[in-house]
Amino acid sequence: MNLLDSGSDAGQDDPLRDVELARKKLVAEVLSLVVVKQGQTLFTSSRSGVRGLIEAIRECGSSLNGAALADRIVGKAAALLCAYAKISRVYACVMSRPGSAVLRRFSIPFEHRTLVQNILDRHKTGICPFEKLVLDVDSPNVAFTRINKCLIAKTSERT
Repeated sequence: MNLLDSGSDAGQDDPLRDVELARKKLVAEVLSLVVVKQGQTLFTSSRSGVRGLIEAIRECGSSLNGAALADRIVGKAAALLCAYAKISRVYACVMSRPGSAVLRRFSIPFEHRTLVQNILDRHKTGICPFEKLVLDVDSPNVAFTRINKCLIAKTSERT
C-alpha cells in the first residue's frame, strides 16, 4: 500500500492518531522532534532548535505533506516551517503565542502543554535568534529560505 492509499480502516482520525504516536515517541525516547505519517515514523531528531525540522524538510521533502509533528519547542520559526512542509497537525511541549498564531493562520490544528509569550535563547536573556530571524516574516517560503541560509552559514563557519 502506498502513502496515498490509506486503506479501508483509515479515516479522518489518522492525523490525531499520528500526532499521539509522535507525542508518545517524543517523550519515551527523549527526542526533540518526531514526525509521523499514517502510523509510520518518518523522521526523528535529538538536535535542539529548528535544526531538526530543517533536516526533516531537507531529507523527507514533500513526503512530510500531511504528516503529524511533535516537537519540544514550537515558536514562530518552527510554525512557519510546519506550514512550509504542509504538516497536518502539531503537538508542542512548549509553544509561543506567535507560533500558535501562525498555526492558526495556516489552519494547522495544534496542542501544547505550555504556552509562553516568546521562545527565548539558550541563556534565557532574549528572544531566540531564529525567532528574531522571522519576526517580520509571514511567508513559510521566506522563513525556510532565511533559516536554511542561516544554518548553512553557521555550518560553514565551523569548518
